[in-house]
This record gives sequence, C-alpha cells and structure tokens, in this order.
Amino acid sequence: MSSPDPAADRAASPTPDTAQMVRQLEATYAAVAAPFVRSLGLRVVAAGRTQSVLAMPITPHLVHGGGVLCGQAMLAAADTAMVLALSAWFGGFRPMTTVQLQTSFLRPVPADAGEALITCRVLRCGKTLAYGEVELALPDGTLFAHATTTYALIGDGRAG
Repeated sequence: MSSPDPAADRAASPTPDTAQMVRQLEATYAAVAAPFVRSLGLRVVAAGRTQSVLAMPITPHLVHGGGVLCGQAMLAAADTAMVLALSAWFGGFRPMTTVQLQTSFLRPVPADAGEALITCRVLRCGKTLAYGEVELALPDGTLFAHATTTYALIGDGRAG
C-alpha cells in the first residue's frame, strides 16, 4: 500500500482548515455515535478529505480477561473512525450503514499499551457505496489490525 506516512501527518501542525475539520468531526462523533461507541473515548487527531486519524485510549473497560484489548473495541473504533473519515469526505455527516467490515487481527495489544491510533483512508465513493481502509496501530507505528470497509450511502446525497 503506497500511502502518505500517518506519523508525518500527525507531526505536522494543523492548518486552520484542518483544525476546523477536526472540530467538525469531533462534533459529529458527539452527535451521532451511540452511547456505547462514545464510551470508547475516541478523539480526532488529524483530518483531511481522504484520510483521518483517531486515537483511542486503552482503558481497563476495553481489556478482556486475557489482559489484551478486546476485538469488539477494535471493530467499533475502526467502524466509527471510517464513518468520520467519510463525513470529512462529504463535508459533513450523511446517513450510511456498514455493509462490510473485513478485519484481520495481526497481534494482541497489551492492556498497558496506552492508546491505539486508527488511520482511515477513503478509497472510493460512488453514488450508493463507499469504500475505505483502516489501520490500527500503536503510537510507535506497530500495526495490530487492518480492515477494509464498505458502506451503503443512505438518502439522495451524492458522493464525490
């Protein structure tokens, strides 16, 4: 996959437009996410039209009995982050529903890992479907999960 370096994107100072998009996506998250999803504590780190980065703190309520981050939290974070990335693509939230979320779990994430970074890329948007890719990594860049996504776009809005 040949994509921009997410670490470089996170290190750059946000431009006023980027800062505004981050605020817009934070507001969208607060307004449309289910209470369970809001309990993940996701925060938008960077946002652009084709790529967004979110962070999720790894807290005790997300760790299962084996002492690692549970897969359900990873899936919910990936799905939610992609909805926010698509909201950036469209310039605002538009109703959609997940059609497919194919996830590969590459390694366990220990309870003391601190936080997870979720990088989402919009791959393609059509009139009725949108496609994306999600990478979940530790702050040092170690990839622990990868997902591809498909969303059905609801309503009469048009994709880019």
